[in-house]
Amino acid sequence: MIVMKSHFFVKLIPRRPTFPQDISPEEAALMQTHSVYWAELMQQGRVHAYGPVMDPAGTYGMGVLSAESIAEVQGLLANDPASSLMNFSICPMRAFLPA
Repeated sequence: MIVMKSHFFVKLIPRRPTFPQDISPEEAALMQTHSVYWAELMQQGRVHAYGPVMDPAGTYGMGVLSAESIAEVQGLLANDPASSLMNFSICPMRAFLPA
């Protein structure tokens, strides 16, 4: 049986508008482990693109993921070491990726 993966756009929204300008040393350490976590997901082929977005209205993170369900994406986000620093928005999407 072939399982088709769906694609999702994830927006990682800091819980305070002044983040990352006033990041504490503890939060900076969490963000380092967060970056490693997302890099590992990319190496596994689960993440296709990720990174910070420098929106003038407020910085946020984004990712494009492959998963079988929104529940799977929610699980990946719950395991993110920096999940306590942000809220998440998950939207199904139609991704056009290189073969």
